[in-house]
Amino acid sequence: MTSLLLELDDVVVEYPAKGRGKEPFRVLHGVSLSVAPGETLGLVGESGSGKTTLGRAVLGLAPVTGGEIRFEGRPVSGLGRRERRALSKDIQVVFQDPYTSLNPALTVMDILTEPLLVTGVARAEAERRVQKLLGHVHLPQDAARRLPREFSGGQRQRIAIARALCRDPRLIVCDEPVSALDLTTQARVLDLFVEIQEATGVAYLFVTHDLSVVRHISHRVAVLYRGDIVETGDAAQVTEHPEHAYTKRLLLAAPVSDPERQAQRRAERLKAAAS
Repeated sequence: MTSLLLELDDVVVEYPAKGRGKEPFRVLHGVSLSVAPGETLGLVGESGSGKTTLGRAVLGLAPVTGGEIRFEGRPVSGLGRRERRALSKDIQVVFQDPYTSLNPALTVMDILTEPLLVTGVARAEAERRVQKLLGHVHLPQDAARRLPREFSGGQRQRIAIARALCRDPRLIVCDEPVSALDLTTQARVLDLFVEIQEATGVAYLFVTHDLSVVRHISHRVAVLYRGDIVETGDAAQVTEHPEHAYTKRLLLAAPVSDPERQAQRRAERLKAAAS
């Protein structure tokens, strides 16, 4: 039995090109990475790097045309719909936009009990679990009776996190889960992710474009550039002393609160781009 929770071995994802005779468009060029139980792997890259596609491949939402994805040593990239549904107990997702991922017509109680009820959990037990989850994500108990539109962006993301946690998953794919939030709310939600991991032992594949975010939450970091992993390593090493030129540009692009330091970074970034 493997000691790793998630393994990607030379994974390729490509889509058919529009027009006859054209080569398929390859998004991932043979990506290999792993996530251990209870670990956070930060997957960082700019828009178009393929990081969201990689997360979708793990979730079975993008076609794996080469290589293999394994969960606890078992191949999962070619599972059918029924097997994939069974796997969803162990692998959940938190999306970027908490509002569009929550049904606006349902109360928070209905949203959070739905995945439990469809697996046969009695309603009374499901509602008991939901009340407990609301406490875990620091939402008031009366939140269960309210609609998503009644909450702030940060609170809605807490609801989305609670939904991902309701079936006690082993791994959560986090697809830019704080990028739509203001900086203060980002910090609070990131702290919540860390707190939940310490309490439950859940692992995260944390997808983001921001190196400052992965520094805050990750144990290890993998940097994706145009469909290839260009740098991996300990989070502190990669985010403070990057080796690859692309990672250095990402670090310079991360905002800082000091205006003088921000101006210096902008100048360094422009210099790096010109060289």
